[in-house]
Amino acid sequence: MHPQLQLLVALQDMDEMIRETETQGEEFEGLGFTHGGLDDLKKAREDLASKIDPSLSSWYRRLTGKFGHAVVPVVGNLCTGCFANIPSQFVSKTNVNKVQKCESCGRLLYWP
Repeated sequence: MHPQLQLLVALQDMDEMIRETETQGEEFEGLGFTHGGLDDLKKAREDLASKIDPSLSSWYRRLTGKFGHAVVPVVGNLCTGCFANIPSQFVSKTNVNKVQKCESCGRLLYWP
């Protein structure tokens, strides 16, 4: 997998953890539980985001705002974001170390 894609997948996972912590944190506090580490998680997210190419970071933000998930796996030659068929040329050896985008939805693709 392309190193920038690895960073984007990790960034997407961190964004999801932050969203869940912020949303469920209020519920847990209402039950008497405290949650910590949100500030540390946000700082780690900023550090990770600074390592990502600015053009990919911009694309990621736009896709996240539009779809929720910007980076999706390809399973069975289908984009798991929009379920469009991914052409076999995307899987060729010449494209192995490139960041690929779905022709249908524009999401960033990776092969697990």
